[in-house]
Amino acid sequence: MACDIGIDLGTANIIITLSGKGVILNEPSVVAYDRKKRAVVAVGEEAYKMLGRTPEYIVAVRPLKDGVISDNDMTQAMIKEFIRKANSSFMVKPRVVLCVPSSVTDVEKRAVVEAALSAGARKVFLIEEPIAALIGAGIDISKPNGTMVVDIGGGTADVAIVSFNGIAASRSVKMAGNKFDAAIIRHITQKYKILIGEKTAEKAKMEIANVFNPDGSKKMIVRGRHLLKGLPESIEISDIDIDEAIHENAMEIVEQVKLTLESAPPELVGDILSNGITLTGGGALLGGLDKLISHHVGAPCFVADNAIECVARGVELAFKMSGELLDGFEQVKLYGYR
Repeated sequence: MACDIGIDLGTANIIITLSGKGVILNEPSVVAYDRKKRAVVAVGEEAYKMLGRTPEYIVAVRPLKDGVISDNDMTQAMIKEFIRKANSSFMVKPRVVLCVPSSVTDVEKRAVVEAALSAGARKVFLIEEPIAALIGAGIDISKPNGTMVVDIGGGTADVAIVSFNGIAASRSVKMAGNKFDAAIIRHITQKYKILIGEKTAEKAKMEIANVFNPDGSKKMIVRGRHLLKGLPESIEISDIDIDEAIHENAMEIVEQVKLTLESAPPELVGDILSNGITLTGGGALLGGLDKLISHHVGAPCFVADNAIECVARGVELAFKMSGELLDGFEQVKLYGYR
């Protein structure tokens, strides 16, 4: 039995889909490596638990930073293990489609392709995130009609205008979920002299953030360490606090949307006024972001259904469209690999 594996290679998480079964695996993009044995100890959820808790000879790292590969060897090891996990019950070598950010370099493309081939892939395809996001959101990109997507993940925000199965204009910025969390931690530290953890900052962002006209109605208690007393303390923060922390970051994404529109052909810009802007990825769920973009850009903006899994679903569906996609979906032979 043949099998097609789709991999959404994210900064924070790796999502794997299997043909006919949908999403089968969603785990953190972390790998633990034993320097003495020169072997991978764990990947995904198991490796995530080891972050900051390992002896010197075991390193637990995130090999993808800001949407790009920062450690080629670790990325290859991680992809290998995940493909083995997904393909353990199949005899036939799988076809693999890997999703990469639109800003990825040829060297990085080569690294992920070689990792997939060495893990036993029969054929490797690469697809760019904006294309996969739109397909996964259920939008028909085959017509010569402009559609705009803003895909906000953990490390990067990809902004692209797609028409006739290809990317007409795109920009990629290292401003996404991880930067929002860091900004919240920094703001709470400066304003209240209380240091909170990453998970607390992420929870506050998800539960009470409103980057468009916050009124202080959404509140929550956060706990952390008081920097002056050195003791545990809890305070109540509101959506105004979160807006103060991340408003500049959100406006950076708005600016990238504007710059992408400036570089696009005018006919396509006209299409976007009627078709609207689609938000995908975990960052799309940031409270008020769709209204903020719509207010500053002047085009309707909406969050896709099940925004977090849009890219992964698009990767799975891309196999059926491999003959139609003209841009952003490349077969390995184009690069002269084996």
